[in-house]
Amino acid sequence: MSAVRPLEDLPPLAAGSEWLDTILKGDCVAALERLPERSVDVIFADPPYNLQLEGALHRPDQSKVDAVDDEWDQFESFAAYDAFTRAWLLAARRALKPDGTIWVIGSYHNIFRVGAIMQDIGFWLLNDIVWRKTNPMPNFRGRRFQNAHETMIWASRDKNSKGYTFNYEAMKAANDDVQMRSDWLFPICTGAERLKGADGSKLHPTQKPEALLARVLLASTRPGDVVLDPFFGSGTTGAVAKRLGRHFVGIEREQAYIDAAHARIAAVEPLSAADLEVMTGKRAEPRVAFVSLLDAGLMKPGTLLYDCKRRWTASVRADGTIAVGQEAGSIHRLGARVQGLDACNGWTFWHFEEEGALKPIDELRRVARAGMQTAGG
Repeated sequence: MSAVRPLEDLPPLAAGSEWLDTILKGDCVAALERLPERSVDVIFADPPYNLQLEGALHRPDQSKVDAVDDEWDQFESFAAYDAFTRAWLLAARRALKPDGTIWVIGSYHNIFRVGAIMQDIGFWLLNDIVWRKTNPMPNFRGRRFQNAHETMIWASRDKNSKGYTFNYEAMKAANDDVQMRSDWLFPICTGAERLKGADGSKLHPTQKPEALLARVLLASTRPGDVVLDPFFGSGTTGAVAKRLGRHFVGIEREQAYIDAAHARIAAVEPLSAADLEVMTGKRAEPRVAFVSLLDAGLMKPGTLLYDCKRRWTASVRADGTIAVGQEAGSIHRLGARVQGLDACNGWTFWHFEEEGALKPIDELRRVARAGMQTAGG
């Protein structure tokens, strides 16, 4: 269960785990500055949009639209909003691990200002994701196009951050083996998922759908990662993180939102470890050299290798090379050489004999790789 910790009671937090899966109550910048430096894997931020609403918004039948008119979304000027944005982004960047990433969602009112400031302070933009809404709110005044999307910026901590998490193979497989695109189609939060207050009205005006957060976390985190949300609101990030086996830390100043988030997260049942395994491609697998088969005892010097039709025979040498007649080299170079080709995948070309049957040496590589992954924990 998540804990709630008043900000005024918190000294700077140590690098341990006592602050994980908690909601820190207070100002987001002050709370971010108390977090250990370089301690979180991913940040999801849904900052105030600074909508600049001028008076109440009504439908054609004169009923009032439940728009975002809360005090926390109001700033006296663009300069004030920019100063606030720069402050929380700098504090968030300090808390982000060197290979971590950040997601920021916004509307046309603020996302361009946010993006410019992100670039100014060193973040490196990876993608802008368009969340296209299946059921957007109409434009009641009929003076503009209907606002049917929001934009998410996905960025690494800086341009040299090359090791950030992107579960490309999993995203592609989930999208029917086609690369996942940067336009995502989801409905806005409605029905039973939408949290309501005691009077039956929306508890939080900009509650995000859990499906959107699940896509973000499944794409850019691994089980056990720490996800920070500096504008926690009703706790969507925490609820999804808990269900997906990730840790979270939320920052929120409004007690009504904290109470709702706390109850919501407590009711979440995490998925099993088996259900949370991340699909990876060959690029993410440990590299196995041919000599590793000898090191692991899976093959011995002197073993004979064959192509699948036994046209060529090679002998394995103690140094991890193979020899065909008087010529020696790698499994790849010798495979190409005997065929008169420029290149060859030696793992699939060369075979070893077991009980009279030929099997590709790639089977032994899979055994060696599994051993490496087990040893690595």
